[in-house]
Amino acid sequence: MNSKVAAYGGIDHTQQLVERHASLVKRIAYHLLARLPASVQVDDLIQSGMIGLIEAAKNFDGSKGASFETFAGIRIRGSMLDEIRRGDWTPRSVHRNARLIADTIAELEAILGRDVKDHEVAEKLAISLDEYHHMLCDVSSGRIIGIEDLGISEDVLVTSDDIDTDQLYHEQANSAFSEALAKNISSLPEREALVLSLYYNDELNLKEIGAVLDVSESRISQIHSQALVRLKARMQAWL
Repeated sequence: MNSKVAAYGGIDHTQQLVERHASLVKRIAYHLLARLPASVQVDDLIQSGMIGLIEAAKNFDGSKGASFETFAGIRIRGSMLDEIRRGDWTPRSVHRNARLIADTIAELEAILGRDVKDHEVAEKLAISLDEYHHMLCDVSSGRIIGIEDLGISEDVLVTSDDIDTDQLYHEQANSAFSEALAKNISSLPEREALVLSLYYNDELNLKEIGAVLDVSESRISQIHSQALVRLKARMQAWL
């Protein structure tokens, strides 16, 4: 029997953890679904998320100091994202436009030395502002873009007592990446940083954020998309 499972009550306790946190899978699934096109079914997300929850329940070690909900949330979200990536439905043009926007923002900010405006990106791309906003909406609905997709792929809940030199190096690298990510988030335009905070920290959906900021849901989607593309542009050295 797995020593971790035995230490925390065996199979019965694993089943209890799964049953007790099934609602966490649904919550994460619906949060992700808000960023996906209608072709993605919530039941598929929940199914893959339950697999992640079961794996988390089997491998959880409370002696590491992290709560089970934190540990399981990472595994559940990762399992859902892996499943979606395996069946990538995104047109190549959307991927291409996302890279183009990120590169353009990085180029303009390097030249101007400040946050670039929507209309400046549109002008550089030789398109109208409406066309640029449409591209942002395509990027938002066509990709799983989130903080966890900017490069943090390892579980940071292990401790140095349990890892070898190579693993320690990767943990330190992830720590440095996280610090750089936090620094770049804080440097975003105020409204973009606020939208990211409300979306990822407070887990509000786009409609709820729109109500908070008194703007339309579609505008929040544009701000969210541009914030992530701008953030990716500023993190190019890491990505």
